[in-house]
Amino acid sequence: MDVSRPYTAVCPSLEGDVLAVLAGTTMALTGRQVALLSGRKSHSGVLAVLNRLTEHGLVSRVELNRAYLFALNRDHLAAPAVEILMGMRRALFDELRNAISAWSIAPVHVAVFGSTARGDGDARSDVDLLVVRPDSVDEDEPAWRSQMDDLVDLISRKTGNRASVAERDESAMERLRTAGPPILSEMLADAVVLSGSRSQLADMLEAV
Repeated sequence: MDVSRPYTAVCPSLEGDVLAVLAGTTMALTGRQVALLSGRKSHSGVLAVLNRLTEHGLVSRVELNRAYLFALNRDHLAAPAVEILMGMRRALFDELRNAISAWSIAPVHVAVFGSTARGDGDARSDVDLLVVRPDSVDEDEPAWRSQMDDLVDLISRKTGNRASVAERDESAMERLRTAGPPILSEMLADAVVLSGSRSQLADMLEAV
């Protein structure tokens, strides 16, 4: 699944990008604004989609100062399905947070980084995770390994993508921070925190 635009698994055409824009705001937008926010260069193509969705009642259209403004009709029967589709990226992160919060051995920190965090991957992209393990827990501890394996399996089942896990203990993170490779600042900038806090992650990744 394209985790940056997961709705394309169900709605791969221009309609998906248009609906993603409208579902992301309660403001009424012009066709040009929708085209700009969707990243589509074809204003005419976006307008055609908006008009078709208006015919179905899923999008409302009002005229203002000789321009048309469009908004998602949230009273429409299909609107809840649209909002679920457009919220799949957020739902994935919520599912992972819930799964990790139930672990019998709590991690020090877990974050998504890379293309999944930035939102610029595609259907072939891995879901990259940083998992920081307590120093007191051995990496081969059966309970720890079981919950790690379950997390990898959950990602595969929910997205169809492979999970690529960078697992380190606290001491290894301290050594990495001391070495200060440039990738650490990129990870911090992009990271979506699943367990722990952003300030904690900054403490682990920012150069000494």
